[in-house]
Amino acid sequence: MSLENIQATALLCREFGKLFIIDGCRFAENAFFIKQRETGQGDRSIKAIVRDMFARADGMIMSAKKDAFANNGGWLALNDTRLAEAARIRLIQTEGFPTYGGLAGRDLDAIAQGLTEIIDEDYLRYRIRTNEYICERLEKLKVPVVKPAGGHAVFVDARSWLPHIPPLAYPGQSLAIALYEFGGIRSCEIGTVMFGRQSDGSEQAAPMDLIRLAIPRRVYTQSHADYVIEVFAELSEVKETLGCYRIIEQASAMRHFTAKFELIE
Repeated sequence: MSLENIQATALLCREFGKLFIIDGCRFAENAFFIKQRETGQGDRSIKAIVRDMFARADGMIMSAKKDAFANNGGWLALNDTRLAEAARIRLIQTEGFPTYGGLAGRDLDAIAQGLTEIIDEDYLRYRIRTNEYICERLEKLKVPVVKPAGGHAVFVDARSWLPHIPPLAYPGQSLAIALYEFGGIRSCEIGTVMFGRQSDGSEQAAPMDLIRLAIPRRVYTQSHADYVIEVFAELSEVKETLGCYRIIEQASAMRHFTAKFELIE
């Protein structure tokens, strides 16, 4: 999201008297893309761009597991002290007094250090280049990917790659299962399993069936990236044999987290 877009959104919220809250879980990656792609931003620091991003907002939420390098935690930050107090009261009503639990000092230290390190431009360049590299290599294998490469993940177009599997037989889920069975690679379906169930209980194909290969931070090496590509190369040889699936058990909401599937013989 560009600074221009953020500014326009902020003005629209002001016009209609709405709060402008930013989900900042990947703010640093977004700032790097602004620096790369938005006119007039190329010579600015990541920190300066980040400040501009949030200066236009009334508040923000964030999972610290994303662009803070932490293994736990998150927060809600607000400019309006009265609204912040109301949020604290709601916290007491639903979970307990703020000092009853929450994050340990170690976790707070990790978040603070992570927020410092995440805006390092060399780190951001390396991370995003890793995703670009995986996309380039998959394209050479004729595996369709979403382009340009993103900051946190590589997205594979499972519906296009597995045209023999109808959308309502979940090609994204079929590919996710195959990746785990062939190579122990854990991915996530972003498609008809996630978005196909309608409010009346009927099933409809989502606009796309993707799988997301989210890349952990400071965990994988070059050899890990090459391993992912090698597994796709193996799957390319047998992709026509990947099967259709049906859901045999699903929750009433957000079924993609816990649904159970059965292979259609």
